[in-house]
Amino acid sequence: MTLADTARLAGKRAYITGGAGGLGGAMAKLFARHGAKVFLADIDGDGARAQAAAINAEHDDTVAWSAAQNVRDEALWPTLLEQAAQAMGGLSVLVNNAGIGALGGVESLATKDWQRVMGVNVEAVYFGCKYALPWLKQSQPGSIINISSMAAYKVDPDYTVYNASKAAVASLSKSVAVDCARQQLAIRCNSIHPAFIRTGIVEPFFQQLGEEEAIRKLTRGNPMRRLGEPDDVAYAALYLASDESRYVTAAELRVDGGASAV
Repeated sequence: MTLADTARLAGKRAYITGGAGGLGGAMAKLFARHGAKVFLADIDGDGARAQAAAINAEHDDTVAWSAAQNVRDEALWPTLLEQAAQAMGGLSVLVNNAGIGALGGVESLATKDWQRVMGVNVEAVYFGCKYALPWLKQSQPGSIINISSMAAYKVDPDYTVYNASKAAVASLSKSVAVDCARQQLAIRCNSIHPAFIRTGIVEPFFQQLGEEEAIRKLTRGNPMRRLGEPDDVAYAALYLASDESRYVTAAELRVDGGASAV
């Protein structure tokens, strides 16, 4: 099977935040394997650079670029998006993937932690959509994919700010989608809502409880009784980035093993 047989993203040019590893790295690798050019941005600039180098080595060609980015820095967004568009020859896909969490109920959560999480998980998604749209308009059809969470629906009171931030991402995605549609733009915006995925975010649970007990606790209430894998989310993003989903906008794609249904 050749690339031409599987290139679901041929000609697409994607900007992915949080691209150094985990979900961002999985999406970048899969997008490139399906014909896209990718630009990986991450606060871990060295990690993003290594991820891009690995993708280029796999393809024996320059199909990936990278940059260090603190997504909370609004002033940096226009600069890096222009850099990415120049490197890739345009921009047709934005993946707002960078995200963080903080532990605490509404009374115990420190205000600085509320502001930090909302800054990364919500405000930065707003920045990404705002500053990417002028580039996406030049390369229609375009797609914005915002990574939310199952926490938008099923809350844990110990993760107050994470719950609130991910619900905000879902609502923001719909607002962007409807705004683009009423302007008759061929730009769609959707959110993906994973359950716990086997990435670095679950490592502290493994270290504290041991892998078997951690998985048991993390998958409690999940009908499939297992953690998701990064590629489970990456394939969902692949569909939303592709023209296969050209009539899908303002949607919430749940990649959660059925957890939000019970």
